[in-house]
Amino acid sequence: MSKKVVLAYSGGLDTTVIIPWLKENYGYETIAVCIDVGQEADWQTIKARALDTGAAACYIADVKKEYVDDFIFPALKAGAVYEDKYLLGTATARPLIAKTLVEYARREGAAAISHGATGKGNDQIRFELGVMAFAPDIEIIAPWRIWNIASREEEIEYLEKRGIPVPMKKDDSYSRDDNLWHISHEGLELEDPANEPRLHTMLKITVPPEQAPDKSEYVEIAFEKGIPVAVNGVKMDGVQLIAELNRIGGAHGVGLCDVVENRVVGMKSRGVYETPGGSILYYAHAELEHLTLDRQTYAFKQSVAQKLGELIYAGLWFTPLRSALSSFVDSTQQTVSGTVRLKLYKGNISSAGATSPYSLYNAKISSFTTGDLYNHADANGFIRLYGLPVLVRALMEKR
Repeated sequence: MSKKVVLAYSGGLDTTVIIPWLKENYGYETIAVCIDVGQEADWQTIKARALDTGAAACYIADVKKEYVDDFIFPALKAGAVYEDKYLLGTATARPLIAKTLVEYARREGAAAISHGATGKGNDQIRFELGVMAFAPDIEIIAPWRIWNIASREEEIEYLEKRGIPVPMKKDDSYSRDDNLWHISHEGLELEDPANEPRLHTMLKITVPPEQAPDKSEYVEIAFEKGIPVAVNGVKMDGVQLIAELNRIGGAHGVGLCDVVENRVVGMKSRGVYETPGGSILYYAHAELEHLTLDRQTYAFKQSVAQKLGELIYAGLWFTPLRSALSSFVDSTQQTVSGTVRLKLYKGNISSAGATSPYSLYNAKISSFTTGDLYNHADANGFIRLYGLPVLVRALMEKR
């Protein structure tokens, strides 16, 4: 009986090539696993393609709820962003995909797990660290680091020579990753940072800002302990909520990001990301934290957010440090409840008000009108003591 290999199968170009390649070069029985993290996909067509291409079996694993609850929302509560721009759409999904692949590998008694990540990218690291965390004994096969295929054009030629239908158009060969949280685009004109992205032909769920409506739209988001629970007064689960905000935000051209980022392997790469719902949620969550967190907690949380962004990007989700930092974040979110109103207009998001039962804003203190809780004269002694180091230094220099 031949050994089994579980393949992370998307139905795209890379994994469509990998199925016959594994058979030709390893003789393994390939079990294709399609992991549904909210990408737009015709799973029955993709399953048929896997079987027609030579897979012994193909499974569809719907993990959208787990993705939102256990990966997206922890990143959102943290405010984790990589290099000031990237909202970690691909990076948050890969650990869950790796965990799910291990579950199917154990169920099938597979000796190996395979993926379609290239030898230049971050995903090979994210997949393999995830597999290592749960199954250090399982072999990992990464064809892009082994085979002699050098480009997407050669992949297409590989399939054509074997009479296997190519699952894409040759003139639309962006390397894309999509899930409930985002869509990324790489390749073609984006490989030269001097080129403007062809947004009008590239985008999938977001309109170019200049094509957005001439009238703004308001959206209201309710949070409970840092987790979004309702949109415009309608309670929704996380999957529904993100899908609804993708629809609203995409129609107004918000959440587009053109990034030149530092990959884990050392090189720079360029991508265009569509994250309409995610951008709305990050903005709203930050507005609520400005209202409910004290200065010291907010300041320290900013450094935690940056570190978590780096860890998640680098595939280090299943590590003690990531877990510990997320525990700190959870402790800060106990008062991050309330409602945020935002205004969307031609690619822009702006605040239109926020309320919270835990708001630290006190009008009796903050108002320009003198009140009982704040005596202007108290500032005299405070400034004198606060500025004492400045005063002492000035006196020394004068001497």
